[in-house]
Parts: sequence; C-alpha cells; structure tokens
Amino acid sequence: MMAELNHTIVWATDRDASAEFLAGVLGLPVGAETEPFLPVVLGNGVTLDFAQANEVAGQHYAFLVSEAEFDAALARLTASGTAIYADPFHRTAGINGMFGGRGCYFDDPDGHNMELLTKAG
Repeated sequence: MMAELNHTIVWATDRDASAEFLAGVLGLPVGAETEPFLPVVLGNGVTLDFAQANEVAGQHYAFLVSEAEFDAALARLTASGTAIYADPFHRTAGINGMFGGRGCYFDDPDGHNMELLTKAG
C-alpha cells in the first residue's frame, strides 16, 4: 500500500475563526468538533484538524482545485478583501499561470501561506 496523507494539524491562535475562514474560501463545511480539534475535510478525504495554540509558526498549505472551484474561491477571497498574490513570497499581486493553469497565494488569519492551484507541476 502506498502511504496517503490522512490528516494534519493546523495550529491557530483562534481555531474556530481559522477553520471557518479556510472552509469558507474552499466552499466546504466545518466538521463537528472532536476536542481539541475542529476539522475541515477536503474532497480527497484528507482532514485539516485546526487546533488552538498561543503562538503559531506560519506553514504553507496548497490546494489543487478545479477551474470552477478556483473561480468561486477567488470570488470569495476578493469579496472578503483578502489580498491575493501571484507568488509565494507575496511580492506580486494577482494570480499566476504556473504549470499551464492558474494559481494564487493568500494568508489565513494566522499568516499561514495558503495556495490555490488548478494544475500541479
């Protein structure tokens, strides 16, 4: 059997707000709390378990989405006033055309560098 990622912990200074933010961007529900976690289950079955922390070191999370899902997420990010960047270092505003698709980067409430992409490299 090949190993598959099942879940990972996303540390947050406000677990509920961070889970709601990402779930809202991705158009997903926040799952039922399983103390100490608040889960967001992705379409491939991988769970992001949001957990409370006093301090957070920013991480990078990338989400492969369809073109329609990208458009919907981008609209939600724009409507919320969230800054969108074409590069992971947040030097250039907008979206990119990497790997023949589209992609963008944005920060979650704790500064985790989130990425949406329509084609993986």
